[in-house]
Amino acid sequence: MQVEVQTYSGYRADERPTGFVLNGRRYQVEEVCDQWLGPETAYFKVRGNDQNLYILEHDRLADEWRLASFRSQSRRP
Repeated sequence: MQVEVQTYSGYRADERPTGFVLNGRRYQVEEVCDQWLGPETAYFKVRGNDQNLYILEHDRLADEWRLASFRSQSRRP
């Protein structure tokens, strides 16, 4: 699923995500929990301001972002 991602750009472009829009809803990235950087694709495991975990995939060649995985952190009784 494609997402619109806002990023921090330091010494390189799109260094890490800072927020994203998914299904019309805006989320802030509270924490980058992990990242995997490859020559063509980068993955970022992030905690959103809803406390859920998301893995965002960035295809650097196409300059496209997509949601690779989602995990709800809500507790059920």
